[in-house]
Amino acid sequence: MTSSFFRTALILGLLSAIGPFAIDMYLPALPSIGQDFGAENHVVQLSLLAFFISFALSQLVYGPLSDMWGRKAPLYIGIGIFALASIGCALASDIETLIAFRFLQGIGGAAGMVIPRAIVRDMHTGVQAARLMSLLMLVFSISPILAPLTGSAVIEFYGWRGVFWAVMIAAFIGLILLATQLQETRLREHRAESGLRSAMAAYGRLLRDKNFLTLTFIGGLGISSFLVYLANSPFVLIDYYGLTPTQYSFAFSINAVSFFAVSQATGWFGERFGLVRVMRIAVTAFALTMAAMAIVMSFGFNQLPVMAAFLFVGYGFLGLVIPTSAVLALEDHGEIAGTASSLMGTLHFVTAAVAMVIASVFFDGTAVPMAMGIALCAVGALLLTQATIGRRRAVAAAE
Repeated sequence: MTSSFFRTALILGLLSAIGPFAIDMYLPALPSIGQDFGAENHVVQLSLLAFFISFALSQLVYGPLSDMWGRKAPLYIGIGIFALASIGCALASDIETLIAFRFLQGIGGAAGMVIPRAIVRDMHTGVQAARLMSLLMLVFSISPILAPLTGSAVIEFYGWRGVFWAVMIAAFIGLILLATQLQETRLREHRAESGLRSAMAAYGRLLRDKNFLTLTFIGGLGISSFLVYLANSPFVLIDYYGLTPTQYSFAFSINAVSFFAVSQATGWFGERFGLVRVMRIAVTAFALTMAAMAIVMSFGFNQLPVMAAFLFVGYGFLGLVIPTSAVLALEDHGEIAGTASSLMGTLHFVTAAVAMVIASVFFDGTAVPMAMGIALCAVGALLLTQATIGRRRAVAAAE
C-alpha cells in the first residue's frame, strides 16, 4: 500500500466523519440543552432523530447526483449546507429551531457518508477495497473517540452552542481538503450514461437484488445496535450511572477504540479466509456477545463495568461486520456505485431510526432497555445472515 493509498483513506475518512462528528460531539450536551430550553429528554432526543431522518433520506439524492455530476460537486453542495446549518444550530433560540436546523444539518452531512464509499468502489474491488474501506473507517472511527472528548471540553468553556461553531470549522476544513487534495474518480464518459431515468432504474434493480439487500440490512442492523447505544447512552451513563460529561466521553470512546482496532484486521482476515466467511463468523460472535450482555443485565448484574466489558467485545466484532458487508454489497455494482451507496446508507439509517424510536419507547432511565435494544439488533443481523448468506448460491454471488 502506497502513501497515496493512505492519503486517500485519510481524506475520505475525514469527509465521512463530518456528519457523525456532529452527532458524537453533541452527545455530552444533550442534558444541558434540555435544561437551557426547559425541554423533556424525549423532546431533546428529537433533535438527534431529526438529524438521522434527514441524514438517511438525503442519501438517496446524493448517490445519483454523484453518478451524474461526478463525486466532487455534490460533496461541495452537501458540506456547504452542513456548514450553514451548523451556524443556525449555534444561534437557535428554542428547541424547535434547533430541531429544524439539525434536520437541515443532516441533509448536508449525508453527502460525506455516501460519496466516499462510491469513491472506494471507483478505485478498488475485493480485498483491496476492504483494506481501503477499513482504513477509511479507521479515520471515521476517530470521531466517536475524539468528538465526545472535544465536545466536553468545548461545552466546559463555551457551552453547548460552541459545539456547533466547532463542527462548522470542521466543515470548512473538509471543503479545503476536497478542493486541494481529492481527485475526481467518476470519469466524464461514465457520467454520460447516468441520468434521472437511469437512477430510477438502478434503484429498481437494487431493490430486486436479494444479495445487495441482505448485506445492506445486516450492516444496517449492526449500525442500529450502535446508534441505539448512542441515543440512550448520555442519559444512562450521565443520569443513571452518575458520570460527568468528561467521564462519559471517555466511556463512550472506549467502544470506538475496540471497533476501529479490530476493523483494521478486515483485509488480513479477508485475504486468508474470504470476506463472506469473515462476516458470518463476526456476526455470530457479535450477536452472542450482545445477547449475553442483555441476559446478564436483565438478571440484575447491570453495573457499569459489566456493561462496558460486553460492549467493548461486541463492538470489536462489529468492526469486522460493517466494512465486509459494505464491500460485498457494492461488489457487483461498480457502474452505479454512487446510487448503490445511497440506497445502502438510507436503508442503514432508516433501520437505525426505527430501532432508536422503539428503544426510546421502552426507555425507563436504566441501562437494561438499552441493552435489550442493542441485543435485538445484533440477533436480527445473525438471523438474517444465517437465513440467507449461508446459502451456497448467495455466497457464490457475493464472492
